[in-house]
Amino acid sequence: MSRTLQLGELRLTLVDDGPFRLDGGAMFGVVPKVLWQRHKEPDDRNRIPMVTNCLLVERGDELLLVDTGIGDKNDARFRQQLAMDDAAVRLPQQIRQAGYQLEDVTHVLLTHLHFDHCGWNTMQVDDKLLPTFPNATYFMCRGEVEHARSPNVRDRASYDPRNWEPLFEAGVVELFDDGAQPITGVQACKAPGHNADMCIVLLDGGEVGGGFRRAAFWADLVPTVAHVPTPWVMGFDLFPLQTMAHKERWLGQAAAEDWLCIFEHETDAPWGRLVEDRPGRWRAEGMAGD
Repeated sequence: MSRTLQLGELRLTLVDDGPFRLDGGAMFGVVPKVLWQRHKEPDDRNRIPMVTNCLLVERGDELLLVDTGIGDKNDARFRQQLAMDDAAVRLPQQIRQAGYQLEDVTHVLLTHLHFDHCGWNTMQVDDKLLPTFPNATYFMCRGEVEHARSPNVRDRASYDPRNWEPLFEAGVVELFDDGAQPITGVQACKAPGHNADMCIVLLDGGEVGGGFRRAAFWADLVPTVAHVPTPWVMGFDLFPLQTMAHKERWLGQAAAEDWLCIFEHETDAPWGRLVEDRPGRWRAEGMAGD
């Protein structure tokens, strides 16, 4: 289901790639199950409900997409492990339901290259893998591409070269180092912790009208509203202390300046604001209707 909000000159639309599940212990690391299960109820295999919320940003004749979900290149065993629903409305159709065509996307900005963030970068057409968004330039962090091409034993399963190598073959990739601004008002900013080169996306709609002016797409820095507390860090994170440091840096600013916050893996309240209950302790407040 798509949801739309105006952020100054930027029109934001949330589209997702359907529900899936991951192990709750992996998603919450050292946080005891007796605590995290109050927020995310696990199934009989200890998996919690998740989704991959992607963001369409429209500005004039430009249409940018942040992340591209899981995609459709995975086999039945993979889909079963993640409890994926074969009947779910997937990202391409959700984009169409939001009133756009895949050809309308002019920029794709990837926060990182884990399989659940870049799966619809490409799609199978006959015997070839081609860009899903044929008129788009795909923006990726150079360091993340280098690591994805030579991952370590711990995170090798998170990468699938089918999601990016055909884009290089098609000549539609633009690499960046510490940050990028694909369109005015949208900035990728490195926030390592989950891995060495993951980015969050900061949005600024300018001084236009009321409501939110700035927003943050947290990617896997704060994947769900349950991960807002600083020490609630995923077991997947390669550098958890860096994750905590970036949460302290960015969440405090987001709360103080009343940013719209977008949580990529949140099923119930994917966007809202942060409220500081006491110094250094924040909680998420969902938007009306979420």
